[in-house]
Formats: sequence, structure tokens, C-alpha cells
Amino acid sequence: MHLTPELLLRAYTMGVFPMAERADDDEIFWFDPPERGILPLDGFHAPRRLLRTVRQGRFQVSVDTDFAAVMRACGESTTDRPETWINAQILDAYTALHRQGRAHSVECRRDGRLVGGLYGVSIGGAFFGESMFSRETDASKVALVHLVARLRAGGYGLLDTQFVTTHLSQFGAIEIPRARYHALLADALRQPARFHCGLGEDALVEGFLQSTTQTS
Repeated sequence: MHLTPELLLRAYTMGVFPMAERADDDEIFWFDPPERGILPLDGFHAPRRLLRTVRQGRFQVSVDTDFAAVMRACGESTTDRPETWINAQILDAYTALHRQGRAHSVECRRDGRLVGGLYGVSIGGAFFGESMFSRETDASKVALVHLVARLRAGGYGLLDTQFVTTHLSQFGAIEIPRARYHALLADALRQPARFHCGLGEDALVEGFLQSTTQTS
């Protein structure tokens, strides 16, 4: 089955997402796990040390300036992750989805060099986080803070992380049963939301940091 943007959108609205076994394997597998990872936007927790890093502006953060480069970086082999599930078909399909305005990236740069970021798919008030990468300490974490700030400002109701890792659990990610996830997904898909909500990165994050300080 050839992976197309239309097929991806239909799958996500049904709670299903694709992965390949390896980068050099053309076969696509579809997943709807019995326990689904989500990161509640109203329960997002960022360690104080990370918030200091965000305030210091160590990285130059942007959105949708080089989606394909972020995807390719997410697909690079690392010591901790020698195999990747992002194959050529997945790269092509999500890049096409990005051109349609339905997939987005957050990029972190240092001195013009891409050092971290993440990407995902947006449908209604649901954002489906796909992958992140970091070439410098805290780069992907800063990208996540910027993503959450943007989703909260844009009126999103669901941040799907697919699975819960140790990395994500420190931010408040949890697992919920499949049935509960599908109910949350149905509600979120009916919500109007805007990924590009008319605010720059500085204004978005400043509002987020203020709300975090008030509730901490």
C-alpha cells in the first residue's frame, strides 16, 4: 500500500499511525496500541532548569522553516537508537503533508546550525507528535516547550505522543487505554485550532512561562 497524505490523514482520524521496521525497509506497519501515550497540555511540567534555558534564549527557535531537514535528522542513527522507523516512503508522505499545511516542525538552531527539533501532524484540535532529535543538550526539550506553548495558545485539546518514554514522562506524559484515547481524539478533532496563531515565538513562550510561574 502506497503511503499518501490522504491515507495518513484518514488513519490519524481513526487513531492509527504508521511506522517502518527500518529505514531501508519499504514495508509500512500500522499501529493502534492498547495503551496510548498522551501529554496533557494542561498538565505539562517543565523542570526549572529547562525553563531557565528557555528564558536564556540559548537556541534560535523557528517553526516550519525546514521540515524535511527535521525529519531527516529524526531518522538519523544514534548510539541510543541505531535503527529508525522513518523510511523513504514515510519521509516523502509527511513532507507532502507538510506542503499541504497539515504537518509542522519546530526547529532549534545555534549559530545558524540545526541542533534540535521535532515534527508532527495537526488535524482539528489534535496534534500528533511523531519524533524529535537533539544534537545539543536540551535542544529537543526546548523545541517541546515551544510546541506546547503554541498548542495551548492555538486552542488544541490533545497532544498525542503515541508511546511514553522516560524522556517524555518527566514532562507529564501518561498512558491511557485505547478506548479513552479514541474518545479524547473524537472530541479534539471537533475543536477548531490554529497551529499558526498569529504570535511569534517570543510572545508565545513568554505567555507560557508566565502561566507556568503562576501555577507552580
